Amino acid sequence: MSHNTIQKDEDGTLRSKTQLIIRLLSYLKPYKRQTIIAVTLMVITMVFGLLNPYLLKIAIDTHIKYKNVTGLLRIGALLIVINLISWLLSKLRFQMVAKITNTMLVNIREELYTHIQKLSFGFFDSRPVGKILARVIGDVNALQNLFSQGIQSLIPELLTLLCSALFMFLLNVKLALACILLLPFLSISMFYIEIASRKRWNIQRKKRSNLNAFTHENFSGIKVVQAFARGKSTSWTFKTMVSELATAFIHAIKINEFFWPIVDLSWGLGIVVVFYVGYGLINSGEIEIGTLLAFSMYVGMFWRPLMNLSNFYSTLITNFSAADRIFDILDTSPDLTSDPGAPIMNLIAGEVTFKNVCFSYDEKNEVLRNVNFTVIPGERIALVGPTGAGKTTIVSLISRFYDPTSGEILIDGKNIKDVDLESFRSQLGIMLQDTFLFSGTIMENIRYGKLDATDDEVIAAAKAVEAHALIMKMEKGYHTEVNERGSRLSLGQRQLISFARALLANPRILILDEATSNIDTQTERLVQQGIEKLLFNRTSFVVAHRLSTIRDCDRIMVIDDLGIKESGTHNELMAQKGCYYDLYMTQYRFLKEGA
Repeated sequence: MSHNTIQKDEDGTLRSKTQLIIRLLSYLKPYKRQTIIAVTLMVITMVFGLLNPYLLKIAIDTHIKYKNVTGLLRIGALLIVINLISWLLSKLRFQMVAKITNTMLVNIREELYTHIQKLSFGFFDSRPVGKILARVIGDVNALQNLFSQGIQSLIPELLTLLCSALFMFLLNVKLALACILLLPFLSISMFYIEIASRKRWNIQRKKRSNLNAFTHENFSGIKVVQAFARGKSTSWTFKTMVSELATAFIHAIKINEFFWPIVDLSWGLGIVVVFYVGYGLINSGEIEIGTLLAFSMYVGMFWRPLMNLSNFYSTLITNFSAADRIFDILDTSPDLTSDPGAPIMNLIAGEVTFKNVCFSYDEKNEVLRNVNFTVIPGERIALVGPTGAGKTTIVSLISRFYDPTSGEILIDGKNIKDVDLESFRSQLGIMLQDTFLFSGTIMENIRYGKLDATDDEVIAAAKAVEAHALIMKMEKGYHTEVNERGSRLSLGQRQLISFARALLANPRILILDEATSNIDTQTERLVQQGIEKLLFNRTSFVVAHRLSTIRDCDRIMVIDDLGIKESGTHNELMAQKGCYYDLYMTQYRFLKEGA
């Protein structure tokens, strides 16, 4: 991607509100008992709250009117008791809901992370890492308010709304009808606001995802940015994307801000209508002043939930786009999976067979066509040829990072599509040109090849590939921190450590994809013996541009023109004076002139 190019927004699926709510509620299933207890506490506190206006009506119309001090004191004591109990139950409910919602978020984040790890290379090829991070972190965090408000507010507010409406009708039907006169206006307004709001929040989240992806990419490649003095251009792009995000946020907020004023207006007009009708009913003797006062409190209890529900509805619409984006990933199926009940791959001997294998990345342009070969266990195969000929594609197919468009790939006579994928890949060792080391110590990075390995086993593996001496020269030896991607180490040091990691894993089939390309001549001499140890007695595929490193391989395959153009030992291919001879002599002359 050009660093002056604004990243494109992603396409996504806009699910219906009902679909999203049902799916989000499914995450409550493991916590049915806790949720029922929390809802029960909500109902109790709600009932206690609804009793307050009715007890006040009794106090005014019965005890105050007839100067019954004893009855008034009893009502006062009862109000104190029920409100104290309500406060204690509310505190317990908030704690329970917080625990439930946090656990649900942890579960969603873990499910998302686990699912992403299972997705095929095609998924990652089409998405920057920053956009994936935005899903796992930002979008999951956005559901926090949705879950907490959903449990804390939605159920009790709905119950309060219904029960307060019931009490209003019990007190006086005319006043109740006057109160809800403006509900149709409110409902229609909210419907149209919701449609516009959800679209705008979806745009805002896409802009934020673009910014995350751009920032992650530029900080990851900061050395390139600085080396080419592109700081000003990337800063301009960053400012543009921040401006787009801010504009999208303001547009979304403007729509959201309509929720509260409309509810406020409806509430205010409703109160005016109630008091106007109530004044006439008092004059006619149909109701007493205590009833009107209690009714006005129930009006507040009726409209306050509507206010809170409108706020929750605003949160719901704001975060529906986050839920959509999370479910977009969870609904993405891995291109490569094991069939249900696929047998475990037993210990691999190492025979690899390609039968009429064809492959295309885009279903239009073929990379390989009718490739056929058989590799016997323990044989060392070198793959050479021009850039883009298909060398890496062949080893990617062997690793089952992709499936062939047609044809079969057999390991020990078994089609790799028909066996358990994890049990198969666990017996492969793959080393790439861009050696990746994790944040942590050298010891931890080597042990990644075998998580239960002892320190002695780790050290033995490092010694075998001639990495031990280099490691011991570092400040803390095996406990030296390598930082993210091994940035504290040279390219050669990183690859030596990756050799040790691969040897520790003891793979049955080993793939070295340009694994020695970044090692200088002196380091290369040191590591040749280690590579021999690494390749000993296991089937191996070595992709190399530096032809001097693969002279001792059992067979060299020249990949070009959609398949294998030549095959044989170094001496056999040199004697043929074909493609391999031309490649080797060109490289030899180049190195000789460079010396």
